[in-house]
Amino acid sequence: MKTDPVPPRSGRLLPDPRLAIALCAAKLTAAVIRRLGRGGGTAAPGLIAHRLDPRLVAKLTRRLPDGVIVVAGTNGKTTTARMLADMLQASGQTVVHNRSGSNLVRGVTAALATQATIWGHPRATIGLFETDEAAFGEIVRLAQPRVILLNNLFRDQLDRYGELNSIATRWSAVLAQLPATTRVVVNVDDPALAEITSNLAAQRLGFGLQQSRYRLSALPHGADAATCRRCGHDLTYNALYLSHLGEWHCPNCANARPPLDVTGGDIELDGVNSLRLTVTGPDGRAATNLEVGVPGLYNAYNAVAAVAVARVLGFDDITIRDALGKFQSAFGRIERVRYRDRSLTLALVKNPVGFNEVLRMLTGASAALTVPTMIIINDLAADGRDVSWLWDVDFEQLERGTALVATAGLRGTDMANRLKYAGLSSDRIISLEGSLREALEHFLAALPEGGTGYILPTYTAMLELRRVLTDLGAVEAFWQT
Repeated sequence: MKTDPVPPRSGRLLPDPRLAIALCAAKLTAAVIRRLGRGGGTAAPGLIAHRLDPRLVAKLTRRLPDGVIVVAGTNGKTTTARMLADMLQASGQTVVHNRSGSNLVRGVTAALATQATIWGHPRATIGLFETDEAAFGEIVRLAQPRVILLNNLFRDQLDRYGELNSIATRWSAVLAQLPATTRVVVNVDDPALAEITSNLAAQRLGFGLQQSRYRLSALPHGADAATCRRCGHDLTYNALYLSHLGEWHCPNCANARPPLDVTGGDIELDGVNSLRLTVTGPDGRAATNLEVGVPGLYNAYNAVAAVAVARVLGFDDITIRDALGKFQSAFGRIERVRYRDRSLTLALVKNPVGFNEVLRMLTGASAALTVPTMIIINDLAADGRDVSWLWDVDFEQLERGTALVATAGLRGTDMANRLKYAGLSSDRIISLEGSLREALEHFLAALPEGGTGYILPTYTAMLELRRVLTDLGAVEAFWQT
């Protein structure tokens, strides 16, 4: 099939009627959607534009003077990309970014169309795109990024993505085609990612943690990469930090975590508020002491990942430190909401590893849940239709403590049943039926005036919850944050 030529990153731009029509259609669609109050226009405009010009992403990304960064991984994409966006902006760059988290090709297309003129002139100097695991190959093919960040690979939405090994195999084929000029920044604490990036023409920069605290004593039930990808033998860990991430080696074939180019350490977690850490390397650079306004060990990984890319881009320590010091979490990711004199903390949960880490953070040093919590489980397409993954989450860690745990959503009764099997007493579990707004009202009524509550929704439940909170005047619409 004949395709339109892709213009170079520099040089005179020639008129492209097909591109102009696609951009006009995208802008008109986004304007209508927002005017009607039907959303932020973060996906549908891109879907229409991509059908009108399937080469739109390739054309516009070639016109960005400083190229494209692609962020991929199961968990942490949105947070890490936002950290990078803040650093880029602090360094004086103008960024085109699918900030809402719409991370399929349509979302990237919509973001580019929004910030381009109808004649295809980008109003940005650099592109920053997070990508869904399944869309990774197509977005890389179209955008030809100069830097790729690989955060982690965990089991997620098995009915859509397939097993973890299937994703790793597809990614490996994509990465093998990268030119030597591409930089691949990868979390080598993840055995699967370390292996599929081990023999690339592209330049690899590996990051990870070297930490004496906040270790796990054994692989959690929901961990995935417990065997060596070279010989199939069980891996051994000198240090295990999160799921299957850590300092690993294979006792059978000598495969091991490669030396770290960028290292996160000296981590101090401040409950559900923030964290502190140091980041060293590459090239023997002195440690950078950082304070980040998001909590949890998983966000320490996100911060180290963002700093690693920032170092590749040549950012100075002051820019990095200031941007992360002012960082605010993305909507629904440890988002704090004040409503009716109650404080709510929203934490997205979408797979066993992420859920376990959120529970680990909420229970803290006491290993007991002390704050009333509502868990909202949906099973729509974007959540994954199969909710059997709930049985891989270690809800048993909630058995200690006396705090109320409410359940809601399309599969709220399944969640309540799982909590009963986890050993929580029946007087602590409340299954809330009816609309999400009604469930929220019941949950708020259970909180004392001036009290605090945690809300843990799956993806579509989080979007619905924020729509309710937007209607109540508690938050701005997600595309405005």
